[in-house]
Amino acid sequence: MVELRQYTVHADRRDDLVTLFDREFVETQEMLGMRLVGQFRDLDRPDRFVWIRGFPDMPTREAALTAFYSGPVWTQHGAAANVTMIDIDDVHLLHPVDDGAGFPLPAVGAAVERPPAGATLTPSSLVRVVVYPVAGDLREFGRFFAADVQPALGVAPLARLETDPSPNTYPALPVRVGENAFVWVARFDDAAAHDDHVAAWERRAGLRAELDRRLAGPPVTLRLAPTARSLLR
Repeated sequence: MVELRQYTVHADRRDDLVTLFDREFVETQEMLGMRLVGQFRDLDRPDRFVWIRGFPDMPTREAALTAFYSGPVWTQHGAAANVTMIDIDDVHLLHPVDDGAGFPLPAVGAAVERPPAGATLTPSSLVRVVVYPVAGDLREFGRFFAADVQPALGVAPLARLETDPSPNTYPALPVRVGENAFVWVARFDDAAAHDDHVAAWERRAGLRAELDRRLAGPPVTLRLAPTARSLLR
């Protein structure tokens, strides 16, 4: 179970939120049963902070969110985080499309190695997330993507995810409803490698047209720079 969270923030306060988040909200969420997959600056939208967190299942999600947002860390630092934000409701609730399609990270509860608190050096890597609004059946789209699109992309995905229809059992944090999204995530060593990928994909006009035919609207592409303490980097 994964949340893809896109926050609209005051552009001149995004770095303040990143600093606070990396210092106070990583281990303190994970000790309650969540996995902080990654947190990012959106390179194309200076007013966007994007982060991804995972849960073993929906009951764990409800319990973990309840504990965190009613607990001492959020009580102490929540106001400082909130003043940097404008909107936090752009959230996709997702699950892997199959057993091998989740993020290749340690399971929730397992020990992880990430840069320590106070780290400021950001990696040169870039994470690309594409959210496809699927017009028809998600399973059929997933099969088409795996058979036809994925081989043409030239990069192995980190994760392939799709909308989870489970009711949101923590309504204080809304998620998008009434949508069918297929989400593809990949990592690139640097911006140049990412740009080479994009250029190659743009040359596949016929395949892109076939993909677009299956969509309810244009895909949303995120070009993300990991923060200094992002696990996905």
